[in-house]
Amino acid sequence: MTGKTIHVFDFDGTLTTRDTLLLFIRFVKGGWALWFGMLLYAPLLVLMKLRLLDNGRVKERVFSHFFRGMEESTFNNCCEAFADRYSAILRPQGIATIRKALADGDDVFVVSASIDRWVRPFFVKSDSGCEIINIIGTEIDVVDGRLTGRFATPNCYDEEKVRRLRQAVPHLEEYHIVAYGDSRGDEAIFRIASEKHYKPFRSEE
Repeated sequence: MTGKTIHVFDFDGTLTTRDTLLLFIRFVKGGWALWFGMLLYAPLLVLMKLRLLDNGRVKERVFSHFFRGMEESTFNNCCEAFADRYSAILRPQGIATIRKALADGDDVFVVSASIDRWVRPFFVKSDSGCEIINIIGTEIDVVDGRLTGRFATPNCYDEEKVRRLRQAVPHLEEYHIVAYGDSRGDEAIFRIASEKHYKPFRSEE
């Protein structure tokens, strides 16, 4: 680590103006496929919203419906193309905050429930100034070069965000943690944070 301060950013809704899961599905599969899939899984999505089903399980079912069997290389290419196509959904104030933290010598983590493979390309562009940040997200399972449709890690949400951050940062309690989030999925991170910024960049809307 380069310093005693860690900035931890949520991605969807915090650094972006839109949720990326449905946007990514529409980008790769098309609007009609997205609409049909959401109709098919509507009962599960309702139960998830009512907190009667685990959001990670439902999300994995939806992800599997659209991407099970896809070649890993094709999926990775889609992730790169998605970030190129939708780079404008990044909030400028959020990116400026990341750049300032890096300039101050602090460590920056983006910890997201979204799939890490489509989050990372948003920040690795040569003109972003954010190439050295750390990306933690939900990871996908791949066997023999194809997506199984399953997640290789638990959905990176709420308590899982803290668990994954602790894996990446030994002695996390020794750091001054600055957290940025916008939903109940960030509550666990907020509980361990020294500074909390809820919906910090919404003034841009």
